[in-house]
Amino acid sequence: MDRLWAQYARYNTLANQTLYRACAGLPGEAYRRDLGAFFKSVHGTLNHLVLGDRIWMARFEGGGHSSTGLDAILYEDFDALRGAREALDARIEAFFAALPADFALRSVRYVNNAGIDTEDPVSLVVPHFFNHQTHHRAQVHTLLSQLGHSPPVLDLHRVLKPNPA
Repeated sequence: MDRLWAQYARYNTLANQTLYRACAGLPGEAYRRDLGAFFKSVHGTLNHLVLGDRIWMARFEGGGHSSTGLDAILYEDFDALRGAREALDARIEAFFAALPADFALRSVRYVNNAGIDTEDPVSLVVPHFFNHQTHHRAQVHTLLSQLGHSPPVLDLHRVLKPNPA
């Protein structure tokens, strides 16, 4: 099962690289335009993904994360946000490539964003972690379409499939 999560971590990295390449071509006004998504814009949604992933990684690693609004803009600049995403993806891959033997049997205790002390089994929150990323990448995918840009293919079996030689 541990290899499965490492595969999802690798997919996450490659899907994010693909999505950021597509977003890099957006003019600034389009990139920040409020299109009615939950986090308003491509920029807001990409920032939320970095924030959410940081929160969950801190929990998985046994720490905490200071509470902030889930719509916080961590990086105003696209290139800085992209750099943070790349560093975070490397952290995620490294973590899931070297899981402790008993990781799947653990639970994660944390104070959620509403201030509620919570404990969830790893078997529940790790799938949530990866599903959350996919969910919000799909929102960015839709926003790209709304902006008149071709969204990239992000299907897991396409992104992970090795290119023919």
